[in-house]
Amino acid sequence: MRCFIGIDLGSTTTKAVVIDENQNIIGRGITNSRSNYDTAAAIAKQEALLNGRFYLFRQALAQTKALNGHLETFLGQLERDFRAEQYLEQLGDLHETCRRSLETAKFGDSTKVVGEALDEVFKRITAEAPSLFVPGARRKSDFFRDIAGSQYLATGETVAKEMGTRYDFLLNVFDRSIIEVENRVYDESIRRHLVSALDKTFKALPETAGRREQVEAPVKGVLDTEMEETYVIGTGYGRARLPFSKEHVRSEILCHGLGAHVMYPNTATVLDIGGQDTKAIQVDPNGIVESFQMNDRCAAGCGRYLGYIADEMNMGLHELGPLAMKSTKTVRINSTCTVFAGAELRDRLALGDKREDIMAGLHRSIILRAMSILARSGGIRNEFTFTGGVAKNEAAVKALKELVFENYGEMTLNIDPDSIYTGALGGATFAWRAVVEEGKTAEARA
Repeated sequence: MRCFIGIDLGSTTTKAVVIDENQNIIGRGITNSRSNYDTAAAIAKQEALLNGRFYLFRQALAQTKALNGHLETFLGQLERDFRAEQYLEQLGDLHETCRRSLETAKFGDSTKVVGEALDEVFKRITAEAPSLFVPGARRKSDFFRDIAGSQYLATGETVAKEMGTRYDFLLNVFDRSIIEVENRVYDESIRRHLVSALDKTFKALPETAGRREQVEAPVKGVLDTEMEETYVIGTGYGRARLPFSKEHVRSEILCHGLGAHVMYPNTATVLDIGGQDTKAIQVDPNGIVESFQMNDRCAAGCGRYLGYIADEMNMGLHELGPLAMKSTKTVRINSTCTVFAGAELRDRLALGDKREDIMAGLHRSIILRAMSILARSGGIRNEFTFTGGVAKNEAAVKALKELVFENYGEMTLNIDPDSIYTGALGGATFAWRAVVEEGKTAEARA
């Protein structure tokens, strides 16, 4: 089947979207952007194509009705079993890479015991790995580096104490190895892991055992279906580093404008707050950009700013929004400058302001900055679509709704759960147009 792919190489995450010939979204993929942009683009695309396989599994199995009543349970278990297989492969790779790093480390007489501690760490985290993928398991992240790093750090500290070796030596080996492992693309093992996961899923769900023959045939039929990368369009903060020609690159503005239009056809104004910049875009009824404004070179008020605040508060980025939602008043924050925000944050805490009230003030100040950019672009017109990673932050959304109402009155505000993929969706739509409407055939592999 022909697939049209958009890749949005952002400063913090890289996203990919795959659409089919009917412009249905069949797959989405996301990974943390790395120093190696080629790899980030390849992994995001691989994840989107894999997600597309599960979309096709759902379609094929729904048609056979072999799992009537158990389809979603089956697919959920299949994905968990696949992710567990994939994670164990990467853990094994990380163990071997750490071992090689240890050979060149200068730990003197401690090298042997560090090696023994290293093996014990991986023995323990490998044993507990399957528990991370059972139904209901909560993981703070789906990125390998984050999950493996959390496991390694916690277990490494315990093992170091037990074996009488230095914890910082174990950290040194991990830090020297993780980048090499996370920059590898494991595309050749995907089919093998899916087949293995299929067997495990049948064992985990006894009620499906009697339907195994009816289920395996359509699943393997999907695995044998070639997902042809017909045309790829790249965009995003790092688009200049994408590994294909300029003909296959579009600006972020164009892709976010078109992507928002595809999600919400009546979109007139788009606000995108990403990791590094804020964009206010005005589009016509066809999704064509009429005007736009962006923040200047300063990244204040973007995702990176929130990340800095999270570090200052010793919290996870995902915890900021929920904390701010607990506030009973909004503390006025004067600076959205990343350089000065930490100092003002500490001053507010010293004055006795509550953390949740400070967080509410910080989110409001971020949105106030975005509102000024929107005003320069031509203001807010109905319908208004909010995209980017910050659109997932409930406190930012609350502040935006309040300020839009204060300044413009009642408006239709669109926020899609998958708004972080808006730019990639715009890219995929441009790819579809290039082939279907313009007759282009050139490929761009990433």
